Amino acid sequence: MAIRDTRPSEGMYLPTEPLAERLREKRTEMMLSELEAVALRLFDERGFSDVTVQEIADEAQISVRTFYRYCPTKEDVLQLRIDRRSEALRVALSATPVDEPPLHSLRVALVEAVSAEDLDLLRRWITVISATPSVLRGVMGGIYLKTRMVLAEFFGARLGLPNEALIPTMLAAAVGGVLEAAQTQWFFSGGELVTMISESLEVLERGIGTDPQRWMGERG
Repeated sequence: MAIRDTRPSEGMYLPTEPLAERLREKRTEMMLSELEAVALRLFDERGFSDVTVQEIADEAQISVRTFYRYCPTKEDVLQLRIDRRSEALRVALSATPVDEPPLHSLRVALVEAVSAEDLDLLRRWITVISATPSVLRGVMGGIYLKTRMVLAEFFGARLGLPNEALIPTMLAAAVGGVLEAAQTQWFFSGGELVTMISESLEVLERGIGTDPQRWMGERG
């Protein structure tokens, strides 16, 4: 009796755990993007304090329970953009050449990360935060704990220093300040955000140089 060959033929699709995980992550990303877009529109139209979780859930056509599965509080909706940019920046930085000047790598990575963002939603996000002082501390805390941490980790790895050391921390703060200033200028004056960020970071790069040994001085 012939034995049936049960091995997969070439080109046959076989579901794998990594693929299933990627699909789950994609569904989560889509849900978070939808929640953010709906919530920011309502916040912008009516004010952050006057919009309830129930109203966001109704507009997004989900249950309140589903909302809380993705966002433990209404304020957490404002953290989604910070989370997304931080992760995009981490991925972009990991792809930069290790022998490239750190600030140049960072400028390229930031341009790549911000280029992929929905700038209309970014503008709405800034509008909501500007109009709601009560959420400012949480938003700034998210930026410091997430985006600034990614920057400090990058500088620490490139310089062979702990993330929490003085130089990686100060460089991360400098880049974060430049990024926030460029974003504020864009919000009030218009123009091309990506170009503003790139040119602003180029100014910083020219100012402090590209040689890490100069930054570290005797510490190098």
